[in-house]
Amino acid sequence: MEDLKIQYVNLKQSENLEGHRTAGFNSADALVVRRGAPFRISVGLKGRPFNPMTDSLKIKVMLGQLCVIMPVTFSKRTPSSGWNAYVNPHGLNLLNPSIFISTPASASVGLYSFQLYVFTQGSQRSQASGKFILLCNPWCSEDAVYVPDEDQRKEYVESDSGLLFMGTAANLVSRPWSFDQYEPGVLEWCLNLLQVSPQHQKNRRLDYLNRNNPVYISRVVSAMINSEDDRGILKGNWSGDYRQGIHPSMWTGSGEILQQWAQSGYHPVKYGQCWVFAAVMCTVMRVLGIPCRVVTNFNSAHDTNGNLVIEEYYSETGKKLNLSKDSIWNFHVWVECWMTRRDVGSEMDGWQVLDPTPQERSGGVFCCGPAPVKAIRSQRINLLYDIPFVYAEVNADVHTVILGQGQVVSFSKDKEKVGSFICTKAVGLPRLQNITADYKYVKSPSSTLSSRSSTISEDSALRRAAPPKGVLVFLTLDKSPVAGEPICFTVKIINKHSVSKMMKVHLNAQAKEYNHSPLDTFWEKHGVIQLAPREVKVLRDQILSVQYVDAMDDNLINLAVVLEDMASRERVLASEEFNFASRELSIQVADEDAIVPNKEHTATVSFTNPFSQTVSGLLTVAGAGLMHKIHFRMPPLPPGERVSQRITFIPSMVGVKMLQASLSLSEINVTFRGFKMVSVNSI
Repeated sequence: MEDLKIQYVNLKQSENLEGHRTAGFNSADALVVRRGAPFRISVGLKGRPFNPMTDSLKIKVMLGQLCVIMPVTFSKRTPSSGWNAYVNPHGLNLLNPSIFISTPASASVGLYSFQLYVFTQGSQRSQASGKFILLCNPWCSEDAVYVPDEDQRKEYVESDSGLLFMGTAANLVSRPWSFDQYEPGVLEWCLNLLQVSPQHQKNRRLDYLNRNNPVYISRVVSAMINSEDDRGILKGNWSGDYRQGIHPSMWTGSGEILQQWAQSGYHPVKYGQCWVFAAVMCTVMRVLGIPCRVVTNFNSAHDTNGNLVIEEYYSETGKKLNLSKDSIWNFHVWVECWMTRRDVGSEMDGWQVLDPTPQERSGGVFCCGPAPVKAIRSQRINLLYDIPFVYAEVNADVHTVILGQGQVVSFSKDKEKVGSFICTKAVGLPRLQNITADYKYVKSPSSTLSSRSSTISEDSALRRAAPPKGVLVFLTLDKSPVAGEPICFTVKIINKHSVSKMMKVHLNAQAKEYNHSPLDTFWEKHGVIQLAPREVKVLRDQILSVQYVDAMDDNLINLAVVLEDMASRERVLASEEFNFASRELSIQVADEDAIVPNKEHTATVSFTNPFSQTVSGLLTVAGAGLMHKIHFRMPPLPPGERVSQRITFIPSMVGVKMLQASLSLSEINVTFRGFKMVSVNSI
């Protein structure tokens, strides 16, 4: 009789990918599965049928130099905590048996190889091999990243697009982002990130062993997103000079960044800023199976000396000065990952802050976290990791100082500016979710987007005015500034004295990058007013678009007013930092209820010129799972005119996908954006 031999191994790709929620991943030679759940392979035998009485099967699974050898049993009653393999005896086909390989819920993440052996009574042996990629499993209750809610799993693991929130707390801007985890090559590049990390290069065996722990994985990834200490993905740049690479605001998704990094031989991609670092990290973590979301903290403190105080300095005429090593970023973007924290106690399970933007070293390298959000809220600064730094980002006090001839002439405190609003994308909806109360105790639960004014409230301004007795000043924007329209604002002055006052009034406007002190003054106005006893005076003014257009450059504006009592020389200041609201590009999809895979569909992108000058630019349209990125040159468009561009796309997979467009103008350094969620239905 002919010897029993293995003819082939069938990885049952479609069945396993669907069962393990990995159907979107495309790996040429490896099955993609999640730990803590069995997957099935089919074995083709030849020579004679398999005889359970005299023949046996064994599987050797290898991750680098780590390996486990397990016999294939004929019983499903095997311990769930370890590796095991079994044949279901019901409906057994002895020439084509199905083997279930069960992985522990604490198995290490990575690319595994396996060898299947068949042994006969005469000690003859035949073997076959295969590969599988093992990811974390938020669907498995025994996994450290388990999330019980299915809607959250869809949002924080499976969704390949999202919104990043930027701008200011009073005028939030939602920027579409494509996480691209299902695009070709992205899965392999994310796994390669672990392979080229210093931890793996230093001790491969230890790295493979530690990859069972999402705390360890998240710290490795946080350090590898930036390139300060290793062969990381992104080089940060806040200088304003991006000629050696790509302006950070021009990126629209993670896939092209990861591709450029991998194809360059793991040289850093130029350039990134906080939202780019965070968005790419979100991609990597979702690929690895660790639930992740992008979070924005408005008025985020960077406290270099750890005293929980940020000093801001102004001149006597309202110009903000760059005199402090500390700073307040108008917004800062990081990620949260969901995991248990057995290292610090189960009461710290849940969302953990991870910040890949290189700011401070942690354990000798530029990474941050995982810092439990619950620890930040409860001020448990003795726990791991980096809780004091994150706590300061959302809780530092602001001391505002006016300097005159090198001397302090006015001083005030603000305990509520920093961490004033913290948000992330809502589950399943293209809008934000307010999570400020997760990080800190808030006085009122009413701090939602719909209730947040686009101007400073008088109560808020009162807290920022000094002194409470004497002359008070309030600076309010009449409406959220829109690119191409005048900046209209009101200065309200209250004389609390019972005597008249002569006051100098200084108005100053400076362009400001979100994380830096302002640049030079581009607009100012000075004057003198007289206040009668107890008088309230209202001054209205505006900055025309022709006066600020050269200062835009995707910047914010710092507007300040300083009042100087000509008799006592006392000063009082009010200021506001704000961004421009850009009109969104309009995207209309034809027959949007009939979108199906592998069929051509059409959409139209439209733009109206809001400026008082003719503009032209480059239109970019992209959509993961819908189309590859394409560019169109927009011809000169006169003021007030509208232009439309028709595009075609062919969806490659079922689900809700994001079609996004951006228009970068040539004459004015500003970019307009828009997005449209497209539901691709099964045929």
